[in-house]
Amino acid sequence: MYCIPAKAALCRALNLLVLSMMPLFAYAESQVTTANGIVEGVENSGIRIFKGIPFAQPPVGDLRWKAPQPPKNWTGVYRALAFGPRAMQNPIFGDMNFRSNGMSEDCLYLNVWTPERAEPGSLPVLVYFYGGGYQAGDGSEDRYNGESMARRDIVSVTVNYRLNVFGFMAHPELTRESGFSGNYGLLDQYAALLWVQQNIAAFGGDPSRVTIAGESAGSISVSAQMASPLSKGLFAQAIGESGSLMRALAPVPLTDAERMGRDFCNKLGAQSLEELRALPADQLLAGLIQKGAPWFSMTVDGYFFPEDPAKVYSEKRQAAVPLLLGWNSEEMNFRAIFGNLDPTLENYRKVVQHLYPEHAEEVLRAYHATSDEDVVQVATDLAGDRFIVYSSWKWADAHSGLAPVYRYYFSRARPVTRPELGNITAGLAGGVIRKDSAEPPTPPNKGAVHSAEIEYAMGNLSLNRVYSWGPDDYKVSALMQGYFEQFIKTGTPNGYGLPEWPEMTSGEDGDYLYMQIDVNPEVKPDLLGERYRLLERIGF
Repeated sequence: MYCIPAKAALCRALNLLVLSMMPLFAYAESQVTTANGIVEGVENSGIRIFKGIPFAQPPVGDLRWKAPQPPKNWTGVYRALAFGPRAMQNPIFGDMNFRSNGMSEDCLYLNVWTPERAEPGSLPVLVYFYGGGYQAGDGSEDRYNGESMARRDIVSVTVNYRLNVFGFMAHPELTRESGFSGNYGLLDQYAALLWVQQNIAAFGGDPSRVTIAGESAGSISVSAQMASPLSKGLFAQAIGESGSLMRALAPVPLTDAERMGRDFCNKLGAQSLEELRALPADQLLAGLIQKGAPWFSMTVDGYFFPEDPAKVYSEKRQAAVPLLLGWNSEEMNFRAIFGNLDPTLENYRKVVQHLYPEHAEEVLRAYHATSDEDVVQVATDLAGDRFIVYSSWKWADAHSGLAPVYRYYFSRARPVTRPELGNITAGLAGGVIRKDSAEPPTPPNKGAVHSAEIEYAMGNLSLNRVYSWGPDDYKVSALMQGYFEQFIKTGTPNGYGLPEWPEMTSGEDGDYLYMQIDVNPEVKPDLLGERYRLLERIGF
């Protein structure tokens, strides 16, 4: 159920009550033997659900800031009936609607949804990595729920991974200890893929037909797994929704990351690795909200990334797998570059001159507005390109010619929020933020905002009770989920009466083609390539 913050405690209590009653009426028990022991889930109307399966040892104590270790075997039956704890994180994106069992460093758990009658090793597999800027998120979020995909005969898996300082901090002492540091969250994803290879057949999945997918930081993670030599061969296809490591959260050199980690730890008063590992997790987390705290992200660590992954892509040495990727029509609002200025033509020119003092005229020609009425849309396009669109375009461009690429542009704007929820506004990472009742209501978005496509693609509109979904929304969801289903099953989004979606590189005039996903889907040529190449040339 959806919980607004003021009623979160009551909602959590109701959720726990419902969960405690489920085995009594709607669910039946289901057991599977894994490499580490027997797990027991539940069966719900033909779908078996396993929550909170450990895929690595808890990364606590001496294992904090180490590569994930294989899970230990257990005796008896492991009851996988509740989502494991979410990774340590601050609530920086509003209410992300977690269903997890609290928050803990002990967070390396995954969840599986599979058809009840799936024969061992028979079905394709979807492994989904959540978004949240490597700072927040969890595999228990409703929007990633795997049941709808499982009803389309796809074994669906969501994966937890370490975040922020716990998942991505590098430090000189950590490097001396292990030969690398940072990227622990990416290594968690890699460990989950190894678990899938070893165990998913017992759940009905075919380990040779794994598709990895994710949105935002999850999409960036997919691009990272494709570039790492560790993960090659562990998946057959990839889906990226809004973002790649080619600009968005791009990995930094190890020496820079080590300096960032050392400075952060010095501010906490920790002078040695032993002292760092002895710090309470809450104290580390609190340090992240202090003024000047770093935004920990990926590192060219010498292990997960033996070299800059952008170089790997430029030389087309990434995993040569079919790729479906795209972005949304309003990835970022014009306010990201305007601030509190009025969106007028005069102010637009001033903003561009401030952002690009040496290239303002080129940018104004590429992102052209002729009147005050044009400015909001043109500035929205520029803000979205700077934020995450360019990195997605660059990923598609870098992968073209190596394997099939299918590109989409999602433009379905969410409907209005349900009036009974009061004055709320959408958060950047998919949650919602309650506004003061005296504040004016937020006007509906004209386009599809960042993360808006997830519920459509995963078939989970009904689980998001914030918006007043209508027939057209369910039509778009059926279309997008159908494309995802076909891609996961066959490596192409086409089939079963869906409008034909050509490969990106099949345009007659050399233009890239993409599928605009909306109520009336349409294949269009990309006429904006020069815009992205301009940003690439002049910087952001």
